[in-house]
Amino acid sequence: MDNQVMEKPKLTVFNKLESEVRSYCRSFQTVFDKARNAKLWDTQGNEYIDFFAGAGALNYGHNNERIREKLVDYILQDGVTHSLDMATGAKETFLTRFQEIILKPRGWDHKVMFPGPTGTNAVEAALKIARKVTGRSTVLCFTNAFHGMSLGSLAVTGNAFKRQGAGVDLSHSVFMPYDGYFGSDVDTMAYMEKLLDDPGSGIPLPAAVIVEAVQGEGGLNAASRQWLQKLARICKDKGMLLILDDIQMGCGRTGSFFSFDDAGIEPDIVCLSKSIGGFGLPMAITLIKPEIDIWEPGEHNGTFRGNNLGFVAAAEALSYWKTEEFQLDIGIREHRIRQSLENVVREYPRLGGEIRGRGMIQGVAFDKPEHAGRLSEIAFEQGLIMETSGPHSEVAKLMPPLTIEMNTLAEGLGIFENSMKQLAAEERLS
Repeated sequence: MDNQVMEKPKLTVFNKLESEVRSYCRSFQTVFDKARNAKLWDTQGNEYIDFFAGAGALNYGHNNERIREKLVDYILQDGVTHSLDMATGAKETFLTRFQEIILKPRGWDHKVMFPGPTGTNAVEAALKIARKVTGRSTVLCFTNAFHGMSLGSLAVTGNAFKRQGAGVDLSHSVFMPYDGYFGSDVDTMAYMEKLLDDPGSGIPLPAAVIVEAVQGEGGLNAASRQWLQKLARICKDKGMLLILDDIQMGCGRTGSFFSFDDAGIEPDIVCLSKSIGGFGLPMAITLIKPEIDIWEPGEHNGTFRGNNLGFVAAAEALSYWKTEEFQLDIGIREHRIRQSLENVVREYPRLGGEIRGRGMIQGVAFDKPEHAGRLSEIAFEQGLIMETSGPHSEVAKLMPPLTIEMNTLAEGLGIFENSMKQLAAEERLS
């Protein structure tokens, strides 16, 4: 790649006219212009390999040809774009396909709710229906959780920096330690169950528990199958609803369609967004067991919950899951990523790296948090886009599109390995 010697576009307009809240453009200092699957190009023609994938919204890559063809045909036929919650052919196709490909094989009969265009809409709807059904207000959540930036979602999010942006007290949530929070020897589910059983713990019976099977923004912490199974059992025993936030980890990011498939659990409520839209289009759904779908018509609504372009793209994206072939392909890529991570952690022990995550969201957690940010900077200079996560931004995260070509994956991993080499050299000199 020639990125190091090519001129970068100026960000003058964005710096002058856009709010100070902008974030990713400060890390990736260029103006992007074109994208195809796992590659982007800026306005100067510099090429980048994408190990970020729209924070998990582009599991099927940029401008996926199969999905794009369906969208273009739909638009040229004057298909309905905006429909609130009215019935449309595009929505009917998505609902039918989701039922046949995703729900029916699992023996589920969850209702599909369209709460609005983003992940936090799905979470807000989940929290509201849980409280409505149970008549209780408290929700249990977990250390290092991330569930969104609106007030309800933020109340069950652990990150102090994000919480302080609320400007008001965040209430009706109680935090519990996630799996492994105190180390591998401490069963945090036993801890939680003890508190719920003890009338002197000060914790009221919650309406629900909300959890991620793998914490993306929280640092790629992955809950074990046994931990999730215990959580599901406790929720059932206590009459609490189990909400599984699969917004970033769903749609195949960890290998199977749902990140919790291998645990064999059936949550009462599941939140999906990001890649459910297939093409990077705004879309979210909240899956609700029929017996708790007690909404009154219009009790929760939103102007953009009927994004028919999202329905069209989502329906086509589901075709990847008709057979096991796609999941097997993800497994092959997962293994290649893990190999690369194991190699660099072994090669540069002075950096104190620890491998985190699973599937196609893996990364390295560093003893010195600043290493993750510096690694991402070096990688971007060499033509690779990746981000950090964790409470101290201590994890360098690899999250390419699930459809990335094997040669592009190898090229990107090569840049990652070279970046680790440069980081290790800088550490020796410091």
